[in-house]
Parts: sequence; C-alpha cells; structure tokens
Amino acid sequence: MPETSFDLIVVGGGPGGYVAAIRAAQLGMKTAVVEREQLGGICLNWGCIPTKALLRTSEINHLLHHLDQYGFTAKDVSFDMKKIVERSRKVAKQLSDGVKFLMRKNKIEVFDGHGKLAGKGKLAVTKDGKAAAELAAKHIILATGARARSLPGLEPDGKLIWTYKEAMVPDRLPKSLLVVGSGAIGIEFASFYRNLGSEVTVVEVLDRVLPIEDEEISAFARKSFEKQGMKIHTSTQVKELKKSANSVTATLAAGDKTSTIAAERVVLAVGIVGNVEGLGLEGTKVRVEKTHIVADEWLATDEPGIYAIGDVVGPPWLAHKAMHEGVICVERIAGLNTAHPLDVTNVPGCTYCMPQVASVGLTEKQAKAQGHEVRIGRFPYIANGKAIALGETEGLVKTVFDAKTGALLGAHMIGAEVTELIQGYAIARTLESTEQELIETIFPHPTLSEMMHEAVLDAYGRAVHI
Repeated sequence: MPETSFDLIVVGGGPGGYVAAIRAAQLGMKTAVVEREQLGGICLNWGCIPTKALLRTSEINHLLHHLDQYGFTAKDVSFDMKKIVERSRKVAKQLSDGVKFLMRKNKIEVFDGHGKLAGKGKLAVTKDGKAAAELAAKHIILATGARARSLPGLEPDGKLIWTYKEAMVPDRLPKSLLVVGSGAIGIEFASFYRNLGSEVTVVEVLDRVLPIEDEEISAFARKSFEKQGMKIHTSTQVKELKKSANSVTATLAAGDKTSTIAAERVVLAVGIVGNVEGLGLEGTKVRVEKTHIVADEWLATDEPGIYAIGDVVGPPWLAHKAMHEGVICVERIAGLNTAHPLDVTNVPGCTYCMPQVASVGLTEKQAKAQGHEVRIGRFPYIANGKAIALGETEGLVKTVFDAKTGALLGAHMIGAEVTELIQGYAIARTLESTEQELIETIFPHPTLSEMMHEAVLDAYGRAVHI
C-alpha cells in the first residue's frame, strides 16, 4: 500500500479537527483529515446543532400554549414527534455536508476510517478492520473527542435508559422522564421534554443544578425549572435503575434517606470520557490522565510531533473551545508569533434551556477565592423594555468586577437570548476591558443588551432603570 505524505494529519473531523485542518490549509500546509464516522463529529451530528433544532421546537410549543398573552387563540395544537426528529436530523445533515464542501474547497484530503499511530510520524488507517491507507506527516493532531460516561449499575441500554443519542431520536414522547445529571446536557434535555409535556425529574449528585455556573444563577434557574413543573433532587445519588417492560424504577439516596421514583425513560448525562483507546498511544510518550490526553499550553503532548485538542484534552468540553485550540495548535506549528495560549476563563459557556443560561470568566465565589475584592452588578429582565415587549421578563444579568482595578472578572446571565448576548462580555474579557470602557460604550435601545450596560452601571452605583 503506497504511503501518502502530508505536512499535517488531523485524526478526527469534529469542530476542533476540521477547523484545525482548514487553518493549516490556509497556511499552505498539505493536510489530511481521518474520520471514522461523520464529518462534523458529535457536535454537528449528535450534539450542539441537532439539540438546538429540538430545543427550538420545544420553544415554539411553549409559545403556542401561551398565545393568549400576545392576543392570539389557537385550538387543537399538536405535534408530530417523527417530524420533529426528522427536522433535527435534516439540520445536522445539512451542516455535515457543509463541512465536506469546506474540505474540498480547502483541498484537504479526507480518509474514511480509524486512525492509529504506527511509529514516528506515521498513521495507519483501517476501515471495517481492513487496512485502508498508510499516512505520514511531521505533525499529527489528535482530535478524537469524547463519549458519554457510563456508571456501574447505570449502564444505558438504548431502549429504556438513554444516552444523549437516543434522547435525540425518540419514537414518541415519554409521559415521564428521569434525567440523571444537571449539567448543560442534562438540563437541555430536561427542558426539551418538559416543554413538550413530559413529567420531568432531574437528579444531581452535587448540591445545586448547573453546578459550574455562578451560585446565584443556579438558584434562579432551579426556581424557574420548578415553576415549569420539573421535580429536582440535588445532593442525591441514583443508586440503582431497575427495568421493567416499559419503565424504570430508580432508587435515590439523599444522605441517610432513600426513595424510589418510576419513569418511562431515563436519560444519563453524567459526564464524558475521552476517546483515547485504539490510537496507538502505548508506543509513545503521550500521557493520559482520567481518560484525557495531557497537552501543554500549545496543545503539544510529551511525544514530539503529536498534539491533542478538544474534548479529548479536557474541560471545558465545548465545540468553540476545541475550534480555538485547533487554530492555536496549527499556528504554533506554523511558527506564527501571533499565536497565544488559550485562557479558559475567556471561553463562554451556554446552556440552551428555558430560560437560557450563559457565562464567561469567574463566578463571584471563584473571584473571592482568588483574593479579589469584588464589586457586583445586577440587572433584572423585568426592568428592561425590550424584555417586557417580548413577554420574556424572567431573567437576570450579573457582573463581577475587581474593586481595585475595575477589571471585568466575570459575567453571568439567565434569560431569553443570553446565549447570543454573552459574546459582548467575552469580547470585553478578551480586550481586558475595565468598567470605564463598558460604561462609556453606547448600547442600542430598545434591546436586551441594554441590561448588560445596566449591570455594569449597577456594580458602580450608577444603574439608571432600577
């Protein structure tokens, strides 16, 4: 089998991998991508994109049942789960096909199969257990992503106990659903199914939902979810899942108390595991810790010429973080002096539940723990004209500043469209803005973004509309 030589090979065609490949091609490198499943990876095919299509559907269903507040009346509103799923899959396919086009446009060669390191600068590609190609490159980036974690005794079966994949393609709406884990994935599915009419229970082993968010935002979110009818158990562990013909009975433990709850289906959202198996790492100096590859600030591993980006490296497990790492890694390989290491505190996080949650930077608790004297600003949705006009008055914008320097340490938001708004604070963090620049910035009226301005003003005792 002839060996094909490249300047760079990327193993994995997800958001981090395909962006790294495109940047490499832009910089004149002969580049290849090896992908064993679908271009676009989990994000485009089974994650970020199709879930947002599903959540859009549930938002519409929610609106249709609250039309009276806008002066409309509708009768016999119903939905077709098969069509909902079909639309979600169609959206995913459209974007995956778009990545194929980008590969062709940038003259990136794509190999269909599983890539495994086969000696220094070499990669063997197999398909269905048969040799497909032998590749060589001075630089190899591992962008193999991650998969859903499974806990002993809580293994998914694809029928009654689901991972995110099964949760995205239901054949019908379950009357009741138990969601194990209240991070972004768990809460998004809880929100989707609750807004379509399922009875939803969320169980979280930690003491609050959305545990990586600011405590004030987590508390606000819990109240909102419970008002929607969700049942939430925090500081609670699922000890056992007992299956019957068409339901599951879960045994819950909260301290010394145990209880049981029955649900038609269970969604497991208890974290992820890096895809590090079968990559040929055994014969290299690449280190793996807690199922994730160890890489330095430039995404280089301990093995010269081998790099790792995205979910296989570690948190935050976000597509846009993987993309940014891909660019950093490639630009460093190319010797560009414009490359800067990733500051993970500048990576915004978004949860597309109802209401939406978004944040960037340090929480109030983290800022204080790091020794900062802080100034906190808050502005409620109920005081914003655009929010009132939209009928979306549930929400809060919170800012955290260093009291001595005025540096924006963090921003935390819950409410309509905060996933679109958070980039304003992300830019401010990247530019190392202080309260002075933000206060002097003119925000358009009437917009939801005005609340971002007011939350800054409030931190300095200057809020106008509260």
